[in-house]
Amino acid sequence: MTEKVDVLIVGAGISGIAAAYYLGERCPQLSWTIVEGRAAIGGTWDFFRYPGVRSDSDMYTLGYRFRPWSGEKAIADGSAILQYLKDTAREFGIDREIRFNHRVSRISWSSEAAEWTVDIERPPHDEPLQIRCSFLFMCTGYYRYDGGYTPDWLGMDEFAGDIVHPQDWAADSEYAGKRVVVIGSGATAVTMAPALAERAGHVTVLQRSPSYVVSMPARDDQVRRLRGKLPAALVSWLARWKMILFAAYYYRKAKAHPGEAREMLLEGIRGQLGPDYDVERHFNPAYKPWDQRVCVAADADLFQAINAGAVSMVTDHVERFVEEGILLKSGELLPADIIVTATGMTMRIMDGVEIIVDGHPVQLGETLSYKGFMYSNIPNLASSFGYTNASWTLKCELICEYVCRLLNYMKRRGYKHCVPRLDADTQAAEPMIDFTSSYVRRALADLPKQGSRRPWKVYQNYVKDLLMMRYGRLNDGVMEFRKATFSKSPP
Repeated sequence: MTEKVDVLIVGAGISGIAAAYYLGERCPQLSWTIVEGRAAIGGTWDFFRYPGVRSDSDMYTLGYRFRPWSGEKAIADGSAILQYLKDTAREFGIDREIRFNHRVSRISWSSEAAEWTVDIERPPHDEPLQIRCSFLFMCTGYYRYDGGYTPDWLGMDEFAGDIVHPQDWAADSEYAGKRVVVIGSGATAVTMAPALAERAGHVTVLQRSPSYVVSMPARDDQVRRLRGKLPAALVSWLARWKMILFAAYYYRKAKAHPGEAREMLLEGIRGQLGPDYDVERHFNPAYKPWDQRVCVAADADLFQAINAGAVSMVTDHVERFVEEGILLKSGELLPADIIVTATGMTMRIMDGVEIIVDGHPVQLGETLSYKGFMYSNIPNLASSFGYTNASWTLKCELICEYVCRLLNYMKRRGYKHCVPRLDADTQAAEPMIDFTSSYVRRALADLPKQGSRRPWKVYQNYVKDLLMMRYGRLNDGVMEFRKATFSKSPP
């Protein structure tokens, strides 16, 4: 079976819902549909079910600009975020346009036809389907859903209890009264540990090296007070820009003065845990602030659990698993009934689909990122990828707006092709994501690169991106447009 639409959106999470809204609002003359590989809407927020799952971005910026967040909490639980996404999709009729259990396996561009052919598998028997589209909008997130990353430690088969990765956590998992060891130091471990501690006998967070953790209130009292005095739309606008400017200020300050930022973060932790706690050992990373993402403890829940004795921090290396738990390189034995391997995700942009352009396979790791959402020499394709230093949605909405501008520009002028072309002077400078996190380092070979100057430079700056994406020139001398079809893309 083969179908044809103007724009195919792949993925029905935060990005896919935004893409559908903006296409419907700004490109009403174009036909579109959404295919989703899973059986449910919501992406990450439907997929993760572990205790404590929540966003570490505030909802005034993680929520959509076109449908502002009105919930009580600024740092919201995963279930509240999922409901918000479902309500948004239903309000704008987007949920009726989603085809579930449609997994994209291969995309193939033909310059002669000026279209993508998208191969789709549909369970239970992987019944094939092809959808042809003029423009492809990949909104698939940035990690593999079919398996998180777990190191292969010695003796894992000897452990008598259960070993589970947060991606595989079942809603009916029973841990009440049990000894739980969470291996990891990132956002998942920081949010999961205090939530587990509410029912577990004891929770130990085992980290090879620390992460920066900052406490933030789950509710914003300033916004709550304003809601009783000002119009809702104005309050939402003020709350959103307050968080955008707040985050940008502290990010720039941290990058410019990492020593001061480190001390400020550590002082906050000392204030929570007291002078006798070994903050230097357990919360003082070797890397600079924002070389990796800073973790958020909503309402200081992690620190409160530590103070209550319900959570212990251990900074050491795994020697091996044993029947009773984990033997550390220091010789200490951590007894456990359940071991949670919060050791990261397997990063994969565009879900690792096979990409063919005019019969030639394309490796994303050999491309350069154009404005953070298109790729050199890949025509008529955009990929939604959010910020690493701010909320995902901020960048995704800018990308959606830009894609609509681009499609309308092409429609008015009769263009069939748009493709970012490298010139002889453009050189790859570094990976598109300049984090030192382990999940990024493991994926470096497969990540697109970025150049040293625009439009090939990826800026982690909302205001700069807003000006470029909303008001910048579409025909910028780098984006190549063509009206007529031709036999093959230029090399």
